[in-house]
Amino acid sequence: MIRVRRILIVLGGLVAPLSSQTAEDIFVRANEQYRAGRFNEAVQSYEEVATQGWVSPSVFYNLGNAYYRMGRVGPAMLAYERALKLDPSDEDARHNLRLLSLRTIDRIEPLPELFIVEWIREFGTVVSPTSMNAVFAASWVVLFLSLGALYLTSSATFMRVFRIVVLAAFGVVVLSGASLLLYRWADTSEHTAIIMEQTVTVKSSPDNESVDAFVIHEGLKVRITDAVGEWVRIALPDGKVGWVLQTTAERI
Repeated sequence: MIRVRRILIVLGGLVAPLSSQTAEDIFVRANEQYRAGRFNEAVQSYEEVATQGWVSPSVFYNLGNAYYRMGRVGPAMLAYERALKLDPSDEDARHNLRLLSLRTIDRIEPLPELFIVEWIREFGTVVSPTSMNAVFAASWVVLFLSLGALYLTSSATFMRVFRIVVLAAFGVVVLSGASLLLYRWADTSEHTAIIMEQTVTVKSSPDNESVDAFVIHEGLKVRITDAVGEWVRIALPDGKVGWVLQTTAERI
């Protein structure tokens, strides 16, 4: 299923590249190619929209669908992940990722997280970063207003009500603030990527002659923690680490 709603265009620079067709024209053409079963052509058109600097969740979602129909697991995973990066609340992309993960070879159990971190992460998948900023700001306003009202009121009934509001607002402040910190941490301290080759041998050090550490496969989501020349250091959800050529993993 493709999305045909009007895409939200985001300009990647101060000026857009000149083109005989607008991004929406190319997007519409790509959708028509997809419906006609010309998935390779559709991929090229969706990629053309993206590479020109015009991006939206719909572009990457439809690109993922086209790659999925072509049996390209790695590129499809990458496209869906990019759609989710732009819109963390995109349930369609999340659902397709779960289906696509069934076609990957690697089955890696992540290290357990503290339950509070899991709650915060789940909360972050429901609300986009922009909306989270608004929630965080609004909850601070409500918290301060409620504290002021609690200080000024002398009514026992109103004091009980404002105490509840204060506690609720404080909870939202903590939760939304922690989610924003997770967003910031993900953007600055860890870079995720998708393995794009069918089979990749992970090395123990950034050298072709180094010892083979383990083997991973196309579609696996990894975290890039360091880079040396043409090599990147990856970390798996289960804690394993190693080095691969950066051409084998494309950043989300």
